[in-house]
Amino acid sequence: MRSPLGRAIGLGSAKEGVEHWWVQRLTAVALVPLTLWFVIALVGSIGADLESVQNWIGRPLPAILLVLLLIATFYHMSLGLQVVVEDYVHAEFAKLGLIIAVRLFCFAFAVAGIFAVLSIAVGTS
Repeated sequence: MRSPLGRAIGLGSAKEGVEHWWVQRLTAVALVPLTLWFVIALVGSIGADLESVQNWIGRPLPAILLVLLLIATFYHMSLGLQVVVEDYVHAEFAKLGLIIAVRLFCFAFAVAGIFAVLSIAVGTS
């Protein structure tokens, strides 16, 4: 038999979440032109040989845009999967472990992708 105010005290805004929401939206907005550019570039390179694709990635603008696409993609994915884990995993220990695993997974794949792009751009394999 508590009043609505009594039930709400301590359950209000945790002063968190807004930044997470904004960053997820910003990465989504960044992904739109980057993904469109990437799809157009892929369609344009249909039938190209390996050497011409490597030369294309070796140019500064495509290499930079590919790195930005990888960063935005995996950061956005990390934020989205964190929300899924927070919403659907109720055991605190499992929730923490899964969030850490998601972050490490996303970081590892982003680093691997960036390394691949830079290796091609620099000319080493």
